[in-house]
Amino acid sequence: MSQTTTAPKQSGQGGAADKFRLLHTMIRVKDLDKSIDFYTRHLGMKALSRKDYPSGKFTLAFLGYGDEASNTVIELTHNWDQTEPYDLGTGFGHLAVGVPDIYGTCAALEKAGVKIPRPPGPMKHGGSVIAFVEDPDGYKIELIERA
Repeated sequence: MSQTTTAPKQSGQGGAADKFRLLHTMIRVKDLDKSIDFYTRHLGMKALSRKDYPSGKFTLAFLGYGDEASNTVIELTHNWDQTEPYDLGTGFGHLAVGVPDIYGTCAALEKAGVKIPRPPGPMKHGGSVIAFVEDPDGYKIELIERA
């Protein structure tokens, strides 16, 4: 017996998908201040909010290039009792950030001590110029050159 599912209509066709929007991506971090510094100083995001939850022993910080009302942001979750680095797992891929000058950006990041496991260059099959950098917890950030 086969089942058929119907996805919401695509954007522009009306329906639920026109009202959907990606709000944020959450990653768990060991050192919240170090992570906030990385995303704000090196990637130019703004710290939007930070709230402690003493009963749950965690802090949530939201960062991005604009407020969450109209932009997708990153939620950094810091569990107070976490003493070891997180296992990044095999399911998470990466975050992607558009930058205007990928070579200049990577040179500045490298000078600041940021790990760049994949230096800037064209994708294997042509197209965009990309690079990969790592945040303090080892999460991969893909940089894509955008005009």
